[in-house]
Amino acid sequence: MSFALAGMLSLLLSTASPAAPPAKGQECAACHEVDLPRFEKSIHGSLGCRDCHATIGTLPHADKPPKVSCAACHAEESKEYAKSVHGNARKSGMPDGASCTSCHGAPHEILPGSDPASKIAKQNMADTCGACHSNPDFLARHKIPFAKPVEAYRLSVHGRAVARGDNNAASCFDCHGSHRILSGKDDKSRTGHKVVAQTCGKCHSDVLEAYSQSVHGLAVKAGSKAAPDCTSCHGEHNILAPAEAGSLVNPARVSTVTCGRCHADERLAARYNLSQDKLPSFQDSFHGLASRGGSQTVANCASCHGIHNILASSDPRSTINPKNLTQTCGRCHPGVNQRFAIGRVHLGSATMTEHVSVRWIRLTYLWLIPLTIGFMLLHNGLDFFAKLRRGKHTHGTGEQFPRMNLKFRITHGMVVLSFISLVVTGFALKFPEAGWVKLCFNFAPALRGILHRIAAVIITVATVYHLVHVAFVKRDRVILPQLLPGWQDAKDIFNMFRFNLGLIKTRPTFGMFGYAEKMEYWAFMWGTIVMAVTGLLLWANNWSLSVFPKWVTDAATTAHWYEAILATLSILVWHWYLVIFDPDVYPMDQAWLTGKTSADHVRETRPEYYRKVMHKLNPEAEALGEEPTAEEAGPKADGG
Repeated sequence: MSFALAGMLSLLLSTASPAAPPAKGQECAACHEVDLPRFEKSIHGSLGCRDCHATIGTLPHADKPPKVSCAACHAEESKEYAKSVHGNARKSGMPDGASCTSCHGAPHEILPGSDPASKIAKQNMADTCGACHSNPDFLARHKIPFAKPVEAYRLSVHGRAVARGDNNAASCFDCHGSHRILSGKDDKSRTGHKVVAQTCGKCHSDVLEAYSQSVHGLAVKAGSKAAPDCTSCHGEHNILAPAEAGSLVNPARVSTVTCGRCHADERLAARYNLSQDKLPSFQDSFHGLASRGGSQTVANCASCHGIHNILASSDPRSTINPKNLTQTCGRCHPGVNQRFAIGRVHLGSATMTEHVSVRWIRLTYLWLIPLTIGFMLLHNGLDFFAKLRRGKHTHGTGEQFPRMNLKFRITHGMVVLSFISLVVTGFALKFPEAGWVKLCFNFAPALRGILHRIAAVIITVATVYHLVHVAFVKRDRVILPQLLPGWQDAKDIFNMFRFNLGLIKTRPTFGMFGYAEKMEYWAFMWGTIVMAVTGLLLWANNWSLSVFPKWVTDAATTAHWYEAILATLSILVWHWYLVIFDPDVYPMDQAWLTGKTSADHVRETRPEYYRKVMHKLNPEAEALGEEPTAEEAGPKADGG
């Protein structure tokens, strides 16, 4: 009887108690579409259905059970999520705000982060976050201002490293966090202005230590919202290696694009009492111009001020402290001495901090250039329109007169080629953003400097060759006394103005050389000396800085630049008019090519010189009292 009672009691208890949960969900799978093999491989595969769906009683259940709460097991994570931008978005009624399953995957297929197939595996995080943050409609619908952050991340050093399988490289959650992702404007956000350095410092601890002591790090710590943090200089998602052309800290961009963004901002300068002429003065310096031209090796802001360890110049640890300048500059300029540290680095006319020699050179040329070129334009303009009014004065016989022998033509040819090369390559340095400069030199920025130096050597050799030629060739030495300026030249200038204005009827005539050629010859000689000396000082800059104070190279730079402007304009306005645009010689005086010029032109402008040369070259005609022609005398002459 006791056995029967025990059996009945067991039967009653078994019918009164809820059915035991299926071990692996086989019973639930009869009604619900659940991929049991995938579920068993998931992180929850060891759990039964009722471990998550705890409200379900008997099977089959009649009512729709409430939504599963992940907080039942993941309380801390859910608490963090509730405070995040995603959690707040869901609370505010945003149905497409990110939920647990948005990031972790379908409820029955969630894989651990260590599984390569997991949505939260490091190499898959960009795809997971990109489901929303790469969706243009989603970004527009919720007015999210960041454009293509995931695409930018994929191209960054971090994204590419993760794609290669580097698990130490930063992924989305390394910077933004996992569950408690906050807005960047939130002071507690891991990407917020005050905290982002600590976030980056988890991987870059040595950089964090240097930055924390820098003027920028201390300013951020003090609460300055305008002071740069890591993302200000390196970017946010599109962080590239310094060697990459698009990087914000690429040597060719760091000064103008990155440092210049703040240090050229008038509002920031006024707010923090920053000097506004530092960036402009750097951009106009050789370093700045070469950097703007694409040089990867020339000094930029970081080369002198440091990268993360930027300190005030008054700080003894600063790389730009006067006591450390020799060492700092010596990294690029071996041999610089203590005299270098005395000179100012950023020179700007706005603050007039330049050395007195630089200032006087600048002021001298700023007066000399407009006065000189103004005189040339006035002189040639009057001459041009006067000749147009009265017509061509030559007879047009077509005779040729010997003017330049082979040695002179060789020298002139060397000067022509080298001068044009110097102008092109010199102004290419000064205007690196110009379209023609990019077309010619962008493919090889160093080529410009090489060609400039080659041309400088050629024009110097040509000048020396000319001086040796006239010194040792007696017949050609005759040009030197003829080129010496005199009082007659001043009178000729005055009378030429009077003639072209119609005040006198007789046109001035000249000897072998007129005042225009004398002015040009001595201006060329003077300019060549100035350009050669200053150019050599700048070319051998390491030697110059080791021998002279820095103001010497500053003065050389200033003189070289302004003399280049004066020389270029003089050739265009003065020389080209004499040999090309003068109506009496147009379309060109070909003496520099053939050695001969128009005999008609010489006969009209230099009658005494013409007769002297013709009688000297054809004495038989002189003895007979005849007027020799250039055609008769030409074969006997080699020019002069």
